[in-house]
Amino acid sequence: MREILYSLAAALAAMMGSFLVVRLGGWAKKNSLLLISFAAGVMITLSFSHFIPEALELTPNAVNFVLIGFFAMFFLQNIVMVHPCHDPSCDNHDERISVVGLSLHSLIDGLVISAGFEVSPQLGILTAIAVLLHKIPDGIVITSILVHCGANKKKTILLSLLVAAFTPIGTATGHLLLSNLPQEVVGMFLAGVAGSFIYLAASDLIPETHKAVNRRTVSSFLFLGSIFVLIISHFTH
Repeated sequence: MREILYSLAAALAAMMGSFLVVRLGGWAKKNSLLLISFAAGVMITLSFSHFIPEALELTPNAVNFVLIGFFAMFFLQNIVMVHPCHDPSCDNHDERISVVGLSLHSLIDGLVISAGFEVSPQLGILTAIAVLLHKIPDGIVITSILVHCGANKKKTILLSLLVAAFTPIGTATGHLLLSNLPQEVVGMFLAGVAGSFIYLAASDLIPETHKAVNRRTVSSFLFLGSIFVLIISHFTH
């Protein structure tokens, strides 16, 4: 199962983010905004240029499920804290809530990778790239939160590994579930993924880039992420 390998790469990317915080905390926090901006460009472009068109081919009700995915992610983020803010010193952070929230987020990422491969290898690869790119900032976030909450090095690494492991678990689960579903249902799920990606990019990732001192440089990475998807799409079509 090729999708499992890609989800393992995404989990490894999250652990890379954790390693950067443990070894190079200042450098990781300073440069994470570049990755966040690039990932936002990838996610938005992938949603509009691939997820939504592919979903429309599989189900005529795709647009409705884009909205459902958008509002579902809004609900999850505000109730379960699926994708907490990228400021680890924020007073709203709680170690347990953050671990549970980001574990759920990693599980969903795994399902998303599986859904992409269920439609086509090209879409699966593009989806995996989008997930992988924002897993590095996720790793930086969870590790920074744990350090801020006073967790020792061993506990920080183990909990970060636990969060990362939910991505391949989600992919394996998605493979078992989605492979036996009608294509129309897969299209509904794909449309929901598009809605969730648009929400995360627009309400969570892009606002973080506004905090950058070098805003022009960081903003340019948003466009680079978009161009990257279009170039990869052209050569893998």
